[in-house]
Amino acid sequence: MSNRRARYQGLTDAEVIQNRYKYGSNLITPLPKEPIWRLYTEKFKDPLIRILIIAAVLSFIISLFEKDFYETAGILLAIILATTIGFWFEYDARRKFDILNLVNDEIPCKVIRNHAITEVPRKDLVVGDIIILNTGEEVPADAILLESVSLRIDESSLTGEPVTYKTANPETATQETTYPPNEILRGSKVVDGHCTARIVRVGDQTEYGKVAREASQQPQEDIPLNQQLERLARLIGVGGFIFALLTFFVLFFKGLVEGHYTSKQWISSIITMLPVCIAISKVWAPFLSDGFQLVGKKSRFAQWIEERSWATLVMAGAGFFILSMMLGTLLGIEVFDKENWITLKEAENILHNFMVAVTIIVVAVPEGLPMSVTLSLALNMRRMLKHNSLVRKMHAIETMGALNVICTDKTGTLTMNRMEVSEVFSLANENSRYFELLTINMAVNSTAHLDLRNQQEPKPLGNPTESALLIWLWNRGIDYRNNRLDHQEIEQLTFSPERKYMATLSENRDTSERLLFVKGAPEIIMKMCQKAITDTIETHISKIQAIYEEAFEKYQSRALRMLGFAYAPIPAGVEPLKDGKLDANLTQLIFLGVCAISDPIRPDVKESVKTCLDAGIEVKVITGDTRGTAREIGRQIGLIDNHSEEELIAGDDFEALNEEKAMHIALKLKIMFRARPGHKQRLVKLLQDQGRIVGVTGDGTNDAAALNQAHVGLSMGSGTAIAREASDITIIDDSFRSIVSAILWGRSLYQNIQRFIVFQLTINVAALLLVFMGSLIGHEIPLTVTQMLWVNLIMDTFAAAALSTL
Repeated sequence: MSNRRARYQGLTDAEVIQNRYKYGSNLITPLPKEPIWRLYTEKFKDPLIRILIIAAVLSFIISLFEKDFYETAGILLAIILATTIGFWFEYDARRKFDILNLVNDEIPCKVIRNHAITEVPRKDLVVGDIIILNTGEEVPADAILLESVSLRIDESSLTGEPVTYKTANPETATQETTYPPNEILRGSKVVDGHCTARIVRVGDQTEYGKVAREASQQPQEDIPLNQQLERLARLIGVGGFIFALLTFFVLFFKGLVEGHYTSKQWISSIITMLPVCIAISKVWAPFLSDGFQLVGKKSRFAQWIEERSWATLVMAGAGFFILSMMLGTLLGIEVFDKENWITLKEAENILHNFMVAVTIIVVAVPEGLPMSVTLSLALNMRRMLKHNSLVRKMHAIETMGALNVICTDKTGTLTMNRMEVSEVFSLANENSRYFELLTINMAVNSTAHLDLRNQQEPKPLGNPTESALLIWLWNRGIDYRNNRLDHQEIEQLTFSPERKYMATLSENRDTSERLLFVKGAPEIIMKMCQKAITDTIETHISKIQAIYEEAFEKYQSRALRMLGFAYAPIPAGVEPLKDGKLDANLTQLIFLGVCAISDPIRPDVKESVKTCLDAGIEVKVITGDTRGTAREIGRQIGLIDNHSEEELIAGDDFEALNEEKAMHIALKLKIMFRARPGHKQRLVKLLQDQGRIVGVTGDGTNDAAALNQAHVGLSMGSGTAIAREASDITIIDDSFRSIVSAILWGRSLYQNIQRFIVFQLTINVAALLLVFMGSLIGHEIPLTVTQMLWVNLIMDTFAAAALSTL
């Protein structure tokens, strides 16, 4: 692409302020939120809270007779505390989630302002800004293309079209598109190529902003952990319901026996109880439904009850009572004779026994468990954010705790992603035209830029490897922008892991000379060359191949990354770049030299890898580097020592294995070198098929498939937007240590839940046995209803909060 500094000046600071005032900022107006009062009232829809409300009503009825309202007040206080605590945690989680969503507006974008290329947060872009986008980046606002090279856009989020070809020259477009071929839209992603564009709409005025209400509504997925816990709660609830029935019937029949009731009093008691059971059937029907679900069946009767309204069921109960009274009269029972009914005191005892049964259900169900999980997830999200892990999908936290395999890439995760040119090796004389072509190759055959506002310390913008080449040129007094101005870009193939090279066809503006520049993996580039440069002359590649291969081995032993460079003069009318690849039949590539680039290992990686291995988590490195470089990296991080052939394998060799052999190798290998995206995805799937819980790291567009395939996808903060979109967690600082921290927080979640379950079940079982055994052998139950509810409140709710914060 030509020199944007000369061709595009960009907005000045004053123009930015003026356009922001005139056209607005690049922020989407948030959706209207549910009112806080409604958020609170929804807490009363919880079935357990409804049970407590029924208990409060029944307690109030008893209190009217006994003139003692302490129990009723205690239950009401328990209801208020339970709903308020649940409301507060949900409100707090919603507030924190809103804060996390603002992170997307802080994503930096390359923009031309004040005659220079710089980076600004997405939210600060304004109409008129000139932006620069490369493969893998997300379009931050609606814009019109000024320049484009091999540009393909994913507009699926707006139009459903996964790949749309775009061009700065709409008259040359051959494909029909939903939107103009020279227009790119916010929310779409650059799949291939790169471009320069002028922003024409921002914020709510963009096409994305117009459909933001629909696009922003995402279904909340239930995490596997919650599904397991719901099954456990269902099992405990059904068990508690059975216990409650047993206790009630023991107390009821015990009262009838001790009261020496007549047969008519027995019948009248049952006639009274059955209509009450019908009227409150919405309370016990869910337990019946849960019982059937536990054995894999459905209860149509329970479903029918749940679909009926309270008014319908109360009327049905009243109707059944009237029919029962009429039937009793026909059988000769004087229903209006008080001698045929139990006394008021005995009725109060039955009502109290019912209260005990309801309380047992309340005590048995661990209502604090969902709150414990939610609180643990919320706290762990906050803690993980402090440790540079931004959780995008909540289920990822609990899955991280279960990981037993991590498939990690090398650059930026194990290394510092601070590329520096260590050495440039070429047999061409430094004063020759050929060495100059090598430097032009570095400048023109690139998508990176430098922020030169501080010319003493240029800031890299774009691909770290390409940026390192530009900084090396700058330090030698070569301004890459002048090279780009002199050599107009005609066509370009951006680097891809499948090709392992990048190619740019350019034309000299002064001489009209067309040159093809190629750079990539040295062994790939050398195979494509027929000639090479020695001093100032061209010779056959075979004569110098041994010299370069010796240099390659030296660089690999030092874990240096290598790039090979070549060029070829291209006659007019010849098109060397076709169908996404280089047509070798039309070119006579000449090898120019090789560049060794260093990327130091992060100082904390070796210790972090050891922590994973000690915790039973396998670490597998998947890299595109050569065997020698990959082996040296593995040795430096303590992953391999004396390796076997099964511990290191090339991506192509792994691809050639049959399924059975590949599954065997997948478990044993520790490093895969010269790997492509398909190799990474296959490895992840094979590990999953053998029961492994797999986490995958990635930062490029090509990693999206493997990130989606994994149980947990971990994208890098400096990675592409497509990689971040495909991931579950974003590692903000790109560090492997942060991944280890995320695993530790995930495991702490499991530990907190285990602590709560052991604690809660101990309390619940002890309380149930105490009440049940007391009802069998004693005249009074050991604990009153209020005492049981308060034990349940303190031990269930507050203990849940305490244990979940450990």
